[in-house]
Amino acid sequence: MPAFTVRTADQLPGLLRALRKQGGLTQAQMAQRLGVTQQTYSALERNAESMGAARLLSVLHILGADMVLMPSEPEAPLRAAEGESPVW
Repeated sequence: MPAFTVRTADQLPGLLRALRKQGGLTQAQMAQRLGVTQQTYSALERNAESMGAARLLSVLHILGADMVLMPSEPEAPLRAAEGESPVW
């Protein structure tokens, strides 16, 4: 499975939906594994940006995906030219 960089919360719903479909799982199957109704899972998937960390990690586990946190490269405007003071 390729790695995906998520920089904004609004990327989560589409990513979770794609991972679920790639795994051949329906919303009903995901709901059953999480112990919620299909309607509840559907709402979680649609509004993934507001999902709590524990629930998100549970969903990712079911989908066979891991969350990996790593430092990102600073944005170009924040980089200082050699010899200049950094812009904070």
